[in-house]
Amino acid sequence: MMPEQTLKILTYNIHKGFSPGNRRFVLHQIKSALQAIDADVVFLQEIQGDHKVKSSQYQNWPDESQFEFLADQIWPHHAYGKNAIYKSGHHGNAILSKFPFIEWNNIDVSYMQSASRSLLHGVIGLSGPMPPIHVICVHLGLFAAERQQQLKKLVRRINDHIPLHEPLIIAGDFNDWQGRTENHLCRELEMFEVFKSEKGGHARTFPAWLPMLAMDRIYCRGLKVKHTQRLHDKPWRGLSDHLPLLAEFGLL
Repeated sequence: MMPEQTLKILTYNIHKGFSPGNRRFVLHQIKSALQAIDADVVFLQEIQGDHKVKSSQYQNWPDESQFEFLADQIWPHHAYGKNAIYKSGHHGNAILSKFPFIEWNNIDVSYMQSASRSLLHGVIGLSGPMPPIHVICVHLGLFAAERQQQLKKLVRRINDHIPLHEPLIIAGDFNDWQGRTENHLCRELEMFEVFKSEKGGHARTFPAWLPMLAMDRIYCRGLKVKHTQRLHDKPWRGLSDHLPLLAEFGLL
């Protein structure tokens, strides 16, 4: 009997590579911590694509983009979508993968010019006979009305582009401490949130040093959950203002 194929994913708001309060530039420590976890697919938010000022201020700022720096050696395939573009650079979402992308798109869901947001939607081809898996990395807005409009666009994107029989993972920073995301993703799309399903409630991830708010989530469809974990021990508490979430899936 063939062993069940599994997929380990991690989602993390890396705070542009800075520790809580922006006290230290810790991107190199984040890279070591991510490599130790060795997830198959990594969903990243607030990742700096380019910053002309900071790159000259910090001696250990990487020569390449932050997502290329983090992906080195382990994740040969990656996609990056700009959320915010400004005079000194840009930042956004990224997906790092051990498996190749069949395609990917960055979808603008900005509610107002002063707060640019996007959804990074990739289709990853898995090895063997498994169907491709859809992965969407999100970082929703700070205001309830903004998030509601962004969630409506997310639902529309899924209904228009993802067949019900194809597996889907949505992960990222939902900024949703009120729990309103459930109405859209669970009721309208037949998805479930993995921590709420396995542990009875969403994982608290913010602020990292004393997590009180469940800002980060992992939703899925067409997959069964094998394991979930909030990474809250050292070194994670000192690497960003968010904690990362880890989930392992059995591929149906």
